[in-house]
Formats: sequence, C-alpha cells, structure tokens
Amino acid sequence: MTSDRLRKRIYQHYTSATNAPLAPDTVDGLSPRAAHLNRMIAEHFPADRAAKILELGCGHGALLHFARLKGYTNMQGVDGSPAQVAAARKLGIDGIREGDLQSALRETQNDSLDAVILFDVLEHLTRDEILDTVDAIHRVLKPGGRLILHVPNGASPFGTLMIYSDLTHEIAFTPESLAQLFLASGWRSVESFEDPPATHGLKSKIRSVLWCTIRAGLRFYLAVETGSREHKVLTQNLYAVAIK
Repeated sequence: MTSDRLRKRIYQHYTSATNAPLAPDTVDGLSPRAAHLNRMIAEHFPADRAAKILELGCGHGALLHFARLKGYTNMQGVDGSPAQVAAARKLGIDGIREGDLQSALRETQNDSLDAVILFDVLEHLTRDEILDTVDAIHRVLKPGGRLILHVPNGASPFGTLMIYSDLTHEIAFTPESLAQLFLASGWRSVESFEDPPATHGLKSKIRSVLWCTIRAGLRFYLAVETGSREHKVLTQNLYAVAIK
C-alpha cells in the first residue's frame, strides 16, 4: 500500500523527478501526444461538444488542451500535484485546479456530469480507494453518463512495464477485473479497448502494421496455451468506458 508520505514526496516533484521532462516548456511541445489523445477523444468522448466533463488527475492538461481544440467547451480538470498544476499554468491551459480527487467528487452535485475521465489515475489508488472513487463517480454522473479510463493492462505480455514505471502505482487491470469492479458496483455496462499506436504519418503507419503482426502472434500463443481466442486486449495500456 502506498503511504501518504511517499505520495506527497513523489507528487510534489512529479514533473521534475523523471529521466525525461514530464511537461514541455510550451504548449507546442504537446504535439507528439496529439494523435493519441485526439483518437481517444474521437472514439470515447460524448458526441455533444457542450457535455459537462470533469477530468480527475488531469496532470498538466494535455487532454483538456486537445479536447478544447476539438470544440469541447465545458471541461474542467483537477490534479493533486502542485507541480503538475503549475506546469499547466505555465502552458496557459486554464480550467485546472489543485485538489484531492475525493474532495473534488464530494463537492460535485449528484447527477450533474456527462462524463468523468481518469487517464492514468486509477492505478495510483488502493483497492479501498478504488471502490470509494467508483461509487462517488457513479453518484455524480447523469443517468447514461460515462467514465472513461486509461489504465495499465495486466493482460499484456509487457504490462509490468507500465505498472512498475511509477513508484506510486498500486495495481494493474484487465478487461475481466474491470467488469468485476463495475458490474458489481451498479454500473450498467463496461467495455475495454486496446491502445495501439496511433497513425499520423509514415513512421507511425509502419509501427501500426508491425504491431498488428506482433499482436497476431501473441493471440496465437495465447490460443495455443489456453484454448481460447477471447484474448483481445493486449496493449500495455487499455481504455475502458463504463456507463451509469
């Protein structure tokens, strides 16, 4: 279990205590993430550009930035790291405040949000905290509202790279464990998706083709070992969308 002491130390220096800078110096430095985040927005965000969206653990605001470029006008973010919030302000990304995830949810009215986003957040929580968070998000979402997740995939052959890439990570997930969590917690449905390379040029197209080839080999291996062809989410991270 991650101690509050460890979390406080790491989050205080979250953008600087890394081998490579976590946040760019200018908003143009976010462009390498554009294809990946724009695909997420296109595939999983509500169609209504006026939807009321809250991103918890929004970091320095990359997703908010690209969502606003796509026309989403009612999106806000909260992050518990003062370093991340300061980086967002330096980048000129507004609508982000420093705050505790649970406190932000307690301050949100019942049935008031169209979507909540947890991008690389849920894995930082203990199991008890995960239950509290899922229940609180269920309360604040409108009927039919959605929770959009991006988490480490424990079913990936290389999923441990993600779970152990951050000292404050607690857990990885699989499509099966997410189904357990949400369906046992009163959600209507949950569906998991792969997070493959996003195509935005020749190099990424080649990566995508190579990934599809390697993925086919991995699925063949799993089918031989288990006798099942149901293993369909193999990327190191996965997306999931849970519907209230």
